[in-house]
Amino acid sequence: MSTVIDLHVHTTKGSKDSKLSPYTMVEEAKRLGIEGICITEHDEPWDSGEFNNFAKKHDLLLIRGVEVDTDMGHVLVFGLDTYVSGIDRMDELKKIVDRNDGFMITAHPFRGLYESRPIYLYPDGMNIPKTVGDGAKHKVFDLVDAVEVANGGTVESENRFALKVAQQLGRYKTGGSDAHSVNGLGRCVTVFQDQICSEKAFIEALKSGRYYPAVGLKGQKLTEYK
Repeated sequence: MSTVIDLHVHTTKGSKDSKLSPYTMVEEAKRLGIEGICITEHDEPWDSGEFNNFAKKHDLLLIRGVEVDTDMGHVLVFGLDTYVSGIDRMDELKKIVDRNDGFMITAHPFRGLYESRPIYLYPDGMNIPKTVGDGAKHKVFDLVDAVEVANGGTVESENRFALKVAQQLGRYKTGGSDAHSVNGLGRCVTVFQDQICSEKAFIEALKSGRYYPAVGLKGQKLTEYK
């Protein structure tokens, strides 16, 4: 039995730029048929006690994560209990996540590549890739465990570039809506080939690689993003 999870969601609880309340998130997820949500607030995860109390109220798999703004772009992190000084540096973040047996995914790595906005992976504007091979040389791909290739807030051409980089490198690929509103939820998801019912099982499943990014859920035509 498979499990459909949105790996990248922001709520009003912990992300100032979000308009999506936690309760509305749960209601919409159930309506869409999403079986799990990863709440990945910016830089600071929910307090564990408060999160567990919220999760117990709902018949939906809820996973506590965080989106960390690093010197190598944004990274989705699972298994990190709280913010730790220094994790804005990617090398330090990796040490801490590995120490906690967690998992890291580079989020929307090439956002801005074809648009007139900053590219998170290249903050100095130098060495911006012109080919997939160039993109695959970035050090971030040696440090993360997977690549978010289907991001609901990123244009298709940039998602496709990330997909091709991940394919060339042979890396695990994920999908997440990056929702900040009810309309964005479920736009991109990850389909796990196994049934998942806990955070521990979720992280184990991430490490197994038995999943794929998918789109089309909102139109009731869920298909692998490839």
